[in-house]
Amino acid sequence: MTTMLNKRKPLEGVKILELGNLVAAPYAGKLFAEFGAEVIKVEEPKNGDPLRNWRVMHEDTSVWWYVQSRNKKSVTINLREPEGQEIVKTLIGKVDVVLENFKPGTLERWGLGYEEIQKVNPSAILTRISGYGQTGPYKEKPGFGSVAEAIGGLRFLTGYPDRPPVRAGIAIGDMIAGLYAVIGTLMALRARDEDPEKKGQVVDVALYEAVFSLLEGILPEYDLTGLVRERTGSTLPGIAPSNTYKCADEKHIVIGGNGDRIFQRLMTAIGREDMANDPLYASNQGRADHAEFIDSVIEDWTLQHSMDEVRRILDEASVPVGPIYGINDIVNDGHYQARDMLKEIVLPDGVKMTVPGIVPKLSETPGDIEWNGPILGAHNEEIYKDFIDLSEEEFKRLKEKGVI
Repeated sequence: MTTMLNKRKPLEGVKILELGNLVAAPYAGKLFAEFGAEVIKVEEPKNGDPLRNWRVMHEDTSVWWYVQSRNKKSVTINLREPEGQEIVKTLIGKVDVVLENFKPGTLERWGLGYEEIQKVNPSAILTRISGYGQTGPYKEKPGFGSVAEAIGGLRFLTGYPDRPPVRAGIAIGDMIAGLYAVIGTLMALRARDEDPEKKGQVVDVALYEAVFSLLEGILPEYDLTGLVRERTGSTLPGIAPSNTYKCADEKHIVIGGNGDRIFQRLMTAIGREDMANDPLYASNQGRADHAEFIDSVIEDWTLQHSMDEVRRILDEASVPVGPIYGINDIVNDGHYQARDMLKEIVLPDGVKMTVPGIVPKLSETPGDIEWNGPILGAHNEEIYKDFIDLSEEEFKRLKEKGVI
C-alpha cells in the first residue's frame, strides 16, 4: 500500500452512497473515494457488481475491480426487498450524496426516488447517470456507453472514411459521464453548502450528452455552413500539421506541428526552411488548405530516420512529438514512474500488481490508494452495526433472510 502526507484529503467528511453497477457511476465513486470521500458501495448480496467478473481475472476477481473500487466500502443489500429498501433509506439519512446509474424509474419503483430521498434527507444530492437522461422521449430506453458513443456523435468521427466507424478500446462514454457526474456533484455540494436551507438537488447526467459535449465546433459548423464533419483517420480536420507518420524502422509517431511558431521549428528541423518561411504556411488556415502536401513532406523525412531519431531531433527543436505507446511501453517509461502513475498494490493472496496512479495531482491534499477493491460485503458489520446502529440480532436476521 502507499503512504501519503498527514494532511486532510479534500473530500474527507463527504459521505456517498453508491448504488450503481459496472462502469459510469462506480467510476465516479472511485474518483470521490481517491480524494477522501467515504463511499459506501451497495451490491447485490449473492454476486455483487457484475464488474467483479469482467475481463481479465485473478483467482475469482476481475483485476479491473481492484482499481475501480479502491477505497470504497462494500455492503450488500437486496434492493428489491422492502426491508432492503428501508435499510437504504436509513443510509440515505446519513449521507451527502446518492450516486446511481440505473434505468430511469428504477429507484422510483423501489420507493427510493428523489421525492422519497428528500423526505428522508432534504440536504441529500441525487446524482443520476443514465443513457438518455431523466426526461425526454428516449428516457425509458436502455442505454450503454457504446450506444451513447454512437448516438452522441463520436463513433461517426472515429476511423477512416472508407471503412465502418470504430470505437476507442475503452469504455470512454461511461467514463466521460462519470467525470461529469463528479463535476456536477461537486457543484451541487457547493451550492448546497452556500444555501441557507442546505437544500439538495438532482444531478442528471446522460451518457449521450456527455459524449456530445466533446464535439468541439461541429454543431455550429453544420448550422452555419451545412458541413457534416466525417471520419478522417489519423488527421484532425482544419488543423495542420497534426498526424501520425511512419518511420524508417516501420514504427509510427505522432507529430503536432500546428502552432505557427512550432511549424516553423518543425520545418527547420527537417531541413525545409523554405516552407518554414513561406507566407503561404504562416497561419493554420493556409496550412490546412495544403495539409496533404505538408504531411507528405514530413513523412518523406520521418521515413529516413528511426522513431527514436525522429523523437530526439524534434524534442531538441521543441516540437510536440510522441511514440504510440502500448501498455508495455508505458510501464517502462521513466516519466510515468517519476509522476507516480504506476502504483504497486498487493492482492489478497499476496501477489503484487501494478495499477494506475491518481489523477489529478494536488500539491497540498493529494489523493491516494488506501485499500484495493474490497471483497463482497467486507464492510457490512462496520456500516450496519456502527454507522446505522443495527443490533446484532437484527443484523443476523437480515443476513439469514438474504436482505443483506
